Amino acid sequence: MKIERIVELYGNTRDAAASQRGRGLTKRRVLPQHIVMRHVVETPPISEAVFFILASLATEPRHGYSLLKDIEALSEGRVRLSTGTLYGALRRLLENDWIERFETADTSRDKQTYRLTALGRRLLRQETDRLKQLTRVASSNLRLKEV
Repeated sequence: MKIERIVELYGNTRDAAASQRGRGLTKRRVLPQHIVMRHVVETPPISEAVFFILASLATEPRHGYSLLKDIEALSEGRVRLSTGTLYGALRRLLENDWIERFETADTSRDKQTYRLTALGRRLLRQETDRLKQLTRVASSNLRLKEV
């Protein structure tokens, strides 16, 4: 049994190490480890930038500059992506098959147009549902606090 699983069962590295020594499985000292919060979902939460890119592409295919402008409008000016952030995110989204390149009649200046794939649309729905659930919990707790 790996130490990560043992820590998961016992809650800390000291108890996990004692458990293993008691079974004669290890004699070495176990150093404290950081335990990372794990989400019990198919995919981890996505960044705000990726969320807005996917949301923008959910309505229609877009090229880079159009994405920048639409994301700024969708976020009411709160999110302004740099071109480096946008194109880095687009590259990762293409690699993960969340988006795909889309051929258009407008080939001026070699604009690349992108559109959401079925996988990307499904992941955007999952993230939207996750955010709705978080909002419901927070709203409910705030109402309880105000009463």
